[in-house]
Amino acid sequence: MTSHTISILVENHSGALSRIAGLFSSRGYNITSLNVAETEDPSVSRMTLVAEGDEDILEQIVKQLNRLIDVIKVYEFSNGSSVNRELVLLRIYFSKSNRLELVTLINMYNGKIVSANTSTIIVEISGTSSELNDFIALVRPFGIKEVVRSGKLAIAQVKSKH
Repeated sequence: MTSHTISILVENHSGALSRIAGLFSSRGYNITSLNVAETEDPSVSRMTLVAEGDEDILEQIVKQLNRLIDVIKVYEFSNGSSVNRELVLLRIYFSKSNRLELVTLINMYNGKIVSANTSTIIVEISGTSSELNDFIALVRPFGIKEVVRSGKLAIAQVKSKH
């Protein structure tokens, strides 16, 4: 199965998310990541979702999405056509003996310590899915108490003018 990133501009009305999710579930197309927020226009929301499935099912879903009344525009991002980022918050255990090593890793990934107490810190990091997976793997030996992940956000890549 292939992973697909789809961005959908929808009218900001109640029930729009439910109708769109229903379209995916009725086709047996699993949504692995979902993010919804208002755009620069408060009457429009952007839904960014990642789903697993084959090309034929994706094509049918995109056609059916375009038919929904709440849907304004559908974008299907292929590799390299978008900038993708996720946000992760991690609560990580630390001690005096490993604090410097942990802070070094956080800095390597341009992370930020947003809260701390005597035994745990909360770290915020944004990046691609693979960058976040790599960071999580590196800090796992310290002891991860909690992981909260935003899901993927995507925006069309800026095309260069030549």
